[in-house]
Amino acid sequence: MATPMGFELLKQLFKKPATNLFPIAYYPESVLDLLARVEKGEVKVNPPVEVPDKFRGKITYQREDCIGCKLCIKVCPSQAIEFLPEQKKIKIHIDHCIFCSQCNDICPKDCLHMSEEFLLADTDRGSPNLKVE
Repeated sequence: MATPMGFELLKQLFKKPATNLFPIAYYPESVLDLLARVEKGEVKVNPPVEVPDKFRGKITYQREDCIGCKLCIKVCPSQAIEFLPEQKKIKIHIDHCIFCSQCNDICPKDCLHMSEEFLLADTDRGSPNLKVE
């Protein structure tokens, strides 16, 4: 019996993986030693996977173009956007964002965009890397 899920399964069986390989073939005993060996050219590092077209990464915000209409706040399903009334600008909390791109689509001044940046992990939840102002 042919189903859409069966076709998708067959397609995935022959597709290349979209994940990054570990930078080297074997796990190192010491990262500092590994970095030193990479600098000397003793170890070959796997290149990262290229970001696909229309990838939804970290949001970029052109603050000077924003008019403070708050439409992005209204459409954000995860409530990741905060309005700063004294500046009439917004602040985006990346740790709450689900990267749906609805704020980008509704912005009348086109001041929100999705970048190709995807390495957003941080040990501090209040880190400035996880805020876009």
